[in-house]
Formats: sequence, C-alpha cells, structure tokens
Amino acid sequence: MEVITLVLFLLLAVVLSGAIARISPVPVPLPLVQILLGAFIASVADFGVQLDPGVFFLLFIPPLLFLDGWRIPKQGLFRDKGIILELAFGLVIFTVIGLGYFIHWMAPAMPLAVAFALAAIVSPTDPIAVSAIANRVPIPKRLLHILEGESLLNDASGLVCMRFAVAAALTGTFSLVSAAGTFVWLVVAGVLCGVAVTWGTTWAKNWFSRRFGEETGSQILVSLLIPFAAYLLAEEVHASGILAAVAAGVTMSYTEQTGQALPITRVRRVAVWDLVQFSANGVIFVLLGEQLPEIAQRAATVVYETGHQHWIWLAIYVLVINLALAVLRFVWVWVSLRFTLYMAARRGSPRVAPSWKLILVTSLAGVRGAITLAGVLTLPLMMPDGTPFPARDLAIFLAAGVIIASLLAASFGLPILLRGLQLMPDSEHDETDDPVRAAAAEAAILAIEQTVHDLGAGRSDADVYTEVGARLMEVYRQRVDGRAHTAQEAEAARRMDDIEHTLRLAALKAERDEYYRAVRSNEISDEIARKLVREIDLQETRFA
Repeated sequence: MEVITLVLFLLLAVVLSGAIARISPVPVPLPLVQILLGAFIASVADFGVQLDPGVFFLLFIPPLLFLDGWRIPKQGLFRDKGIILELAFGLVIFTVIGLGYFIHWMAPAMPLAVAFALAAIVSPTDPIAVSAIANRVPIPKRLLHILEGESLLNDASGLVCMRFAVAAALTGTFSLVSAAGTFVWLVVAGVLCGVAVTWGTTWAKNWFSRRFGEETGSQILVSLLIPFAAYLLAEEVHASGILAAVAAGVTMSYTEQTGQALPITRVRRVAVWDLVQFSANGVIFVLLGEQLPEIAQRAATVVYETGHQHWIWLAIYVLVINLALAVLRFVWVWVSLRFTLYMAARRGSPRVAPSWKLILVTSLAGVRGAITLAGVLTLPLMMPDGTPFPARDLAIFLAAGVIIASLLAASFGLPILLRGLQLMPDSEHDETDDPVRAAAAEAAILAIEQTVHDLGAGRSDADVYTEVGARLMEVYRQRVDGRAHTAQEAEAARRMDDIEHTLRLAALKAERDEYYRAVRSNEISDEIARKLVREIDLQETRFA
C-alpha cells in the first residue's frame, strides 16, 4: 500500500511541477521545480524510499535513451557528425581524466576509481533540460541539433566509462588492454543487439498485422517493450545495454519510414511516448528531491572525515566541480570547433572563425539532467566484502549539485548569450517544405484519377465518381499552385460523401507514401517527414 501511495505522490508532483513552471513569472527550469517538490514530499511524509540501483537503472534508462535515438533528427546528426563525435566521445574522455584526478585531489576521502566514476556520470549532457530552457528563449535549431546529437552519444559513452570505473573500484584493478577489448565488445555487441531486436520485432509485428489485422494497443505496447528487450538481451551477452537501447531507438526511426503502421497507431503512439518521457524524467527529479535531504546529511559525514567541519564545504565542492566542468568543456569546444573548421577549410569551404559567444553558448548549454541522476543512483550499495561502497553518498550529492547548478547557470546565462547569436546556415532541407508538399499533392491527384477509373468503370453512376473526384482534385491542384491549403468538403448527399471518403483515403495514402519516399531518398530530413506524416495521420483519423 505504501508503494502505491508513493507512486501516486510522485506522479501528482510531476503534474503539479508542469503547472508551477508554466505560471511562474520568471523562467524556472522544470527539473528544478520537480526537485523542490520532491524535497517538500520528504518534509511532510517519511516514505523512506530505498532505491535498488539495478531496478532503477532498468526502469528509467532504456526507454529514455531509446526515445532519444528514435526522435533525434538524423539529417542534422550526419551533417554535423564531426563536431558531435568530438563532443560525445573526446570530451567525455577528457572530462573523465581531468575531472577525476581533480575530484580525488580536492576530496581525498573519495578513492580515485570512485572519482573517475563520478566524473563519468556528470559528463553526459541532457537535451531535455536544455529544451525546457529553450521553451522560454529559443535556441537556434542547428545548435540544438548538435546538443541533441552530443547528448544521445555521450549518454552511452559516459555511462560505459562509469561502468569501467565502478568495476575498478569493486575489484581494485584496472587493465587498459583488457578494458580496450571489453570496450570493443560492449560497443559492437550492444549496437548489434539493439538493431536486431528492433528489426526482428518490427518485421514480426508487420507480418502479423498484414495477415490478421492490426490492433493499436498491442502495437503501442510492443514499442514500449522494445527498449527493455534490447537492453536485457545485451546485458545477457555481457554487452552494453545502454548502447543497445540507443541503437534500438535509431533503428526504430528508420523502420517507421516504411509507413506500415495504421495512422491511428502512430498518432496514439506519439502521445503515449510523450507521456512516458514526461513521467520518467519528472519522477527521476522528484525522487532526487525526496532523497536529497538524507543524502546531504550522509555526504556531510564524508566531508567531516576529510577534516572539514562545516557543511559549507559541500556547496564549495559543488561550485568548484561545476567551474572545472565549465573550463574543461570550454577548452574542448574551442579546440573542437577550431579543428572542425580547419578541416572544412582544407576541403574548400570558406574559412570562418568561431565567435566567442558561440563557444560560450555551446559550453553553457551542456546542462546535466536525468541520465546523470539515474546513473549516479545506480552506484553499488556494497563492496564485494560487504562494506559500504566508499563515498557513495558524497558522489550522489555532488552529482545532484552539478545538475542543479548547471540548470541555474543555463537558465540565467543562455538568454543573455543567445541574443543576436549567428550560426552557420542550416541545411537546405530545413528551409522549406513547400516542394515536397507540392510533389505529394501531385501524387494524390494521380491516385484519385486511378481510383476514380477503377471504381467508376462500367457503373451507371460513374459520373458521380468523376464529379467528386474532380472536386477533390481541385483542392490538390490549388495546393500545387499555391492558391489554397484547406479542403472544401461538400455535404450534398450521403452517396457523394462515401465516394469522397474513399478517394480522400487513397489521396492521403499517396501523400504519405511520397513523404516516406522523399525521406528515404534523403530529399527531406526525418524531422520534417515526421511532421508531415503526422499531419496526414491526423487527417486520415478523421475519415477512417
């Protein structure tokens, strides 16, 4: 009963956090509101939540990483792959080494391996936290895509590094050669598991749907189970479940381009996954707030062991670690942008020097969020000999402090720095979707003509089909000519409505097929394709 009550309180706090963030007169990041509500729950109700690291990680990490991989714009990911890879892998390793040694020097009570684990945990950035800020002060689309791509990959690289550091802390040994071999297996096998699970599951459910029909609820439930299946399969073969979840999400974005699911399934699936994302992220931060007072007390005990006798040292640790993270990120971003632009200049592109404002924005936008929190809460409770894991509470507190401080810094700093920021021009695919809309309308006209011919041939009322088809085709011709964008439905008679219903479905299917063809041939980005297909799906649900 207490577990059910706790879950209800957490979900209620998530709901209230969204309302509070919206009505707040000053821009307050949603995660901060959720942390405060969690602390409030802890002050009025003693639930004594005991988080099992393995269960917590399995419950929250796979679906969040899967959704990130599913929804990230692949066009921007491939276009800026150089910068993204430099930030997602190079910066993570740079941060783990530099910050790990610094934390161990600053807090000797934290063993070096644990310090490396903490550095790895705080290295991933969170695009959802940045998006919460961008809702008030929009971040340029290209920069947001770079940050999303970095976050997708550095989630995996940071958590894999954390896994090695924790293993070193538990065993007391670390071999670079052994770690390199293990890393290759983790990456390759993890990615293959994610791809295999998604492709296999998608093929099986499409085959079943073609033979026996499609049930929307089952299709949505299957999509919810895919990330957990990929994660568990990878862990079973001792590969990276994290990378498996990411790979499964990216693969899902390609399999959905076949357009085999019913429109109503896609519409409802988007709504369900939006709810999962909002709820999972919210519950993570509310749980942090609920755990924070007790964590702070235990972390203060660790600080006392270092010789410091005042809790203020906890705040100093947090501020200094955030400053070190900012400096490391600024240096790496500066070097990375310089290197990328230098290589572009060698290929014949115009030589452009990155502005200091752009470097500062990219550095400050590296906000930590749900993945950092979920990762740090999975640190083992005990060592193999049964003793408590060293400095676990201090590591959790410092990671939580980094999240809060980075959110505050971005909330107040980004609006100032983003004013007048100029970026390199975005991809031509992102400028307009008019050409592909016109092409889809032409495909719809051809589909209507063919359907009228097939249905009206040899019938006594063939002229009715021709009349309705001509009226509907005129709507699409106006779209091609740019004179009209909305359908003009006639309600003359039930028979004409039925015919129009059939023709509209054929036209909408042709439009959607054209959009899928365009994204498969790389004529438009998957982000635009997803938006256009959703428009068609919503229209089709009206006529289905």
